[in-house]
Amino acid sequence: MDFRLTPRQADLKRTARELTETLTAYETDCEENNGLTAQDHAAIRDVVLASGLQAVNMPREWGGAGLTILEQAIVQEELGQLTGALWDTVWRPANALRFCTPAQRARYLEPVIRGERRDCYAVTEPGAGSDPQNLATTATRTADGWVLNGEKWFVTVGDHADFMIVLAAAGTDREPTLFLVDKDTPGIEMTRVPRFMHTFVYEHPEFTFTEVHVPEDAVLGGVGKGYDITRSWFTEERLMIAARTTGAAERALRLARDWAVERRQFGSPIADFQLVQGMLADCAVDIAAIAKLAASEAAGRVIDRCVQIFGGRGYDRSYPVERLYRELRVDRIWEGTSEIQRLIIAGELVKRGTGVLQMPSAG
Repeated sequence: MDFRLTPRQADLKRTARELTETLTAYETDCEENNGLTAQDHAAIRDVVLASGLQAVNMPREWGGAGLTILEQAIVQEELGQLTGALWDTVWRPANALRFCTPAQRARYLEPVIRGERRDCYAVTEPGAGSDPQNLATTATRTADGWVLNGEKWFVTVGDHADFMIVLAAAGTDREPTLFLVDKDTPGIEMTRVPRFMHTFVYEHPEFTFTEVHVPEDAVLGGVGKGYDITRSWFTEERLMIAARTTGAAERALRLARDWAVERRQFGSPIADFQLVQGMLADCAVDIAAIAKLAASEAAGRVIDRCVQIFGGRGYDRSYPVERLYRELRVDRIWEGTSEIQRLIIAGELVKRGTGVLQMPSAG
């Protein structure tokens, strides 16, 4: 099998690399100010639109880039090299929005694709993290729609988005259902913005929903379809995390290699020392990972070693390796913890045998 990039894939990779290089200029400001100004966001929006990499997961006929999953992964691998999670400024609408009705698509999805609106996905709750079926947020039918009550945590981009995709237990049968909810709807309150270990260009606020009235046409994808749609979203996001963490590990290794060649101790570059050579070699081996579990954990190992190679400077926030070290820790937690991923993999092995470990092309 030929694993070389096609000309189209190579062009996408080059475009993504150029966009990444442009966005790198915002890293220090994002780190020092815990985010970017409105003017910076506007400038980035223009750059993203000019690159043609907006909404890579949406069809061309709706205004997206219309990339395959593999092509998206190629783009995300390049963007994953950014610190401050600046990759998230290159918007990918939640794939749940593919289930919009034509009217919903015109109101929500198409403006997101154009960079005029931004969505956020509200799934996690205080008592429902990796198990979205254990929902406490409810949706009660009314004569003209639904009333939402509950609480959502870790709503990434919740500070910047202007509408939410909310998962709730709907009706007396508690059917998991998604709702499109404008963030300025009465009854929605952003109650807390946690201070996490990493720097992220957007925040992960907590929200409460108190008697939030939404119309019948706020239902996304049909009553009772929320869990299946969300599971599809998790699947796609985990693949993109694998791509981004691989890109981050590649950048960390590149920085560490250059540092090891330039940094001198005891009269020699530290790259001459066998223990440093061993860490560099281990990093190169780990970067072969392609799955969410393997890639996120491998990236953690790679970046930990790269920080060690930088010595004291690796603990300095002005160095990208330090930021990568902090920021990639969450990739072993969100969209399914490493422990949950292991349970899923083990469950598939038990049910289907070792054949699940083969690539599709293995026959």
